[in-house]
Amino acid sequence: MKTTLAAAAALLPLAAGCTVAGNAAGGGGSGQIVVGYQSKTINTVTAGTLLRSLGYFEKRLKALGQQDGTEYSVVWRDYDTGAPITAQMLAGKIDIGSMGDYPLLINGSRAQAQGGDAKTSWVSVTGYNMRGSLNGVVVAPGSKARTLRDLKGKTVSTSVGSAGHGTFVQAARKYGLDPAKDVKIENQQPTVGASALQAGSAAAFAQFVAWPGLLVNKGQARLLYDGGQLDVPTFHGVVVRNQFAEKNGKVLDAFLRAQIDATTYLHQHPLEAAESVASTTGLPAETVYLYNGAGGVATFDPTIKQGLKDAFVHDVPFLKSIGVIQTPLEVGPFINDAYIRKAYGASYDHDAASTANPAAITGADEVCKTQVDDPKTAGEVWVQGEERTRPVADPVCLLKNVRALQGQGKKLRAVYIPDATTGTRWFADKDVWVEDPSAKADQRFKPFATDEGARKYIAAHSGAKVVTYDEAVKSA
Repeated sequence: MKTTLAAAAALLPLAAGCTVAGNAAGGGGSGQIVVGYQSKTINTVTAGTLLRSLGYFEKRLKALGQQDGTEYSVVWRDYDTGAPITAQMLAGKIDIGSMGDYPLLINGSRAQAQGGDAKTSWVSVTGYNMRGSLNGVVVAPGSKARTLRDLKGKTVSTSVGSAGHGTFVQAARKYGLDPAKDVKIENQQPTVGASALQAGSAAAFAQFVAWPGLLVNKGQARLLYDGGQLDVPTFHGVVVRNQFAEKNGKVLDAFLRAQIDATTYLHQHPLEAAESVASTTGLPAETVYLYNGAGGVATFDPTIKQGLKDAFVHDVPFLKSIGVIQTPLEVGPFINDAYIRKAYGASYDHDAASTANPAAITGADEVCKTQVDDPKTAGEVWVQGEERTRPVADPVCLLKNVRALQGQGKKLRAVYIPDATTGTRWFADKDVWVEDPSAKADQRFKPFATDEGARKYIAAHSGAKVVTYDEAVKSA
């Protein structure tokens, strides 16, 4: 590996013109809060892109200012990854930031090592996936690679120290590869890596949400490895400078309450939220909705769950072993759920103990004439011009819905269905479909997000075969 994220972050220059943060002291003065976020990392939208567009934080600050006589303002700083946010926080230039689990860990480690006023705390979650499906490895559509093992001797583009990088390293080891010797890691920003994949200078692209889905949706890549196969939780969250939180507890409380407001909005208005994020980021709304919609790959819930804490502890020695951090993080002092607990209210412990998606797909499947109530099989069809998606009960019902809508001359914006093995929600028309003649009629067709998943199923079920999506639609 050429560079570690810690080293790379240390070389990043401070953003030109960035106003000194942390002066929101209250009490008849003026207070500016600087928030670092990643607009295209759509698992953080409730503490970034969507929150900013809704103006919820500013509204709560206005109400707070009317109480304490302070004129508050917010400066939003947008970055591609968490590394520069951490660099800015350590320099006292950003007060609150949102980033993925590995960058959070690096943030805490570097802040603890620097000590004093630099220390930070993880205070809430934006979104998570308990199996790790927010990360993935994609290859060019015409690539001959069928598993990670086929990348031996090849170049893999990733952002070293990111959750996408961590997923690749852990998964590659399970395939008998030494990521430090058997592949060439190029430490690149996601935009650069995506271009490298298109140009052929990288054989694979290992990244976090929303990059795998984006490239696949655009027809520029194929999913080689679904992070859900790793079965290790991944999440994004909010981090704050301790000095800022101690001096401006009411401001942090306003931010977290605004994050909760944005989460509620996303659950109640999923398509509108996706369209809003899409218009701000330039990402296709269909890609945003894949992750952020009802039953999406990401579960949006601000509570800090025990499973995520456990995964965080597990990640510390791993990141040290690959040289991304030098000083192991003391996890206990870094995790502080006191602020989100206060903002969330009496139901905090109950909701923190649950991993059920609060935005499950529900409703009636109009074609199969049944209620949609099983999140493991439920999918959606997004019809052009309609204000709501159409729920479908299972993969076969999805195919029947698509066939019926096509017969009516309807144009479909997107179709979503969970992978038959990992449960990862994916684009149905980008899935590998398998027909199993031995299965029951309502289970005859099965979708897989990766070619490897389909091949494993076929190997275990005599007579099963791969069929195209169009063939599946016609035959269902």
